[in-house]
Amino acid sequence: MLDGIEEIMPGVQVLRPGTAAIRMQGPARYYGSEEAAAEELLRCLEQLGVADARIGVADGPFAAEQAARRSGAAPVRIVPQGGSPAFLAPLSVAILDLPELAVLLKRLGLPTLGAFAALPELEVRNRFGAEGAVAHRLAAGLDGRRVVPRIPPDELDVVVEFEPPLDRIDQVTFAFRSAADRFLDRLGTLGLVCTAIRVEVTTELGELSERSWLHPRSFTAAEVVDRARWQLQGTGGIDSGLGSPLTRVRVLPESVDAAAGHEEGLWGAAPDERIHHGLSRVQSMLGHEAVLTATIGGGRLLADRQVLVPWGDRGAVERPADRPWPGSLPGLPPATVFPERRPCAVLAPDGGPVRLDDRGTLSGPPARFAAPGTGQARPVRAWTGPWPVEERWWDAEQSRALSRFQLVDEDGEAWLLVLEGETWSVEARYD
Repeated sequence: MLDGIEEIMPGVQVLRPGTAAIRMQGPARYYGSEEAAAEELLRCLEQLGVADARIGVADGPFAAEQAARRSGAAPVRIVPQGGSPAFLAPLSVAILDLPELAVLLKRLGLPTLGAFAALPELEVRNRFGAEGAVAHRLAAGLDGRRVVPRIPPDELDVVVEFEPPLDRIDQVTFAFRSAADRFLDRLGTLGLVCTAIRVEVTTELGELSERSWLHPRSFTAAEVVDRARWQLQGTGGIDSGLGSPLTRVRVLPESVDAAAGHEEGLWGAAPDERIHHGLSRVQSMLGHEAVLTATIGGGRLLADRQVLVPWGDRGAVERPADRPWPGSLPGLPPATVFPERRPCAVLAPDGGPVRLDDRGTLSGPPARFAAPGTGQARPVRAWTGPWPVEERWWDAEQSRALSRFQLVDEDGEAWLLVLEGETWSVEARYD
């Protein structure tokens, strides 16, 4: 369908399944007006089998999508240039798709985008953070996002079919080497390099195995072959037999960049290249997960955020760090995070252990603290908390409920403590 649209209007960006954006300036000049371009697009979509399409035209993608959703009986709604703020003003803050922010704004007496947009931008950023600032600009009709046309990857893929099917990994990778060369040569003729690929493997029984592979720079032919081999190899050895003979291997680019952005500098990058080739060589001999590199993942506890991923898998973590994690530690993180929480003791003024009841009330203020391994309780200079953390409360087997505290001892050392049930432990230390 996208190919059909691009035949009359090039430069389509897929926002999500069923929703796409197009720069209207060019089509409007070509067809004579925005209305004529929209009508031509509707006719194209109808021929492609989409009979109930809606089109919105506005100053930015956000306002244009809202115009399309509120086109009413007419399939096209055009917001005049500069009219996006007035069009968005009466709409509910719920359309920002930030439920927690929407609930808070309604409680503050700001149920519409216009009321939210009227707040000072600096105050919004200070109160709601970067995410709130972006939402504030959308509400004000100041959507600065550009439409980024897609790069169709299908014509860049390579397919190797095996007849008869092959049942050994070394046979498959040997037969695939020339296809990997063709794959990168085709990209090179277009001035592109590949930074992410998807490998699809089909067996004689019709089973499909597919996986995306990332690269810290850009793939070479040998590295494409390595990724295909690793996917086939799984946990077996290089000469292990496959569960079912293979009939087809397909590789296609998921992310490409201009080759000019990956050229070496005037004096080259010899140290980085030696490191990259050395680590890649180790992976080639021992497997994809033989070389791990540290990255930041998502989570509420600091140990959850320390993630090791295979070299080359940029940010490929199970729990992405860019998602909201209510209850996570704000501000600067501690310098020392213990892999396993270490037991400690926190005592009230009466000498008994500090406890936390169901209402979040402490049995007494922390007065003395015994650091891990010392066995000696020393006076507490300052403390703050608790900050409750509750995860998967609906799952009795995996639920977790605890509270965090920050504490400074007599020597001026700052600690991040966790109280889970009646057990105190140290999560990290501020060095």
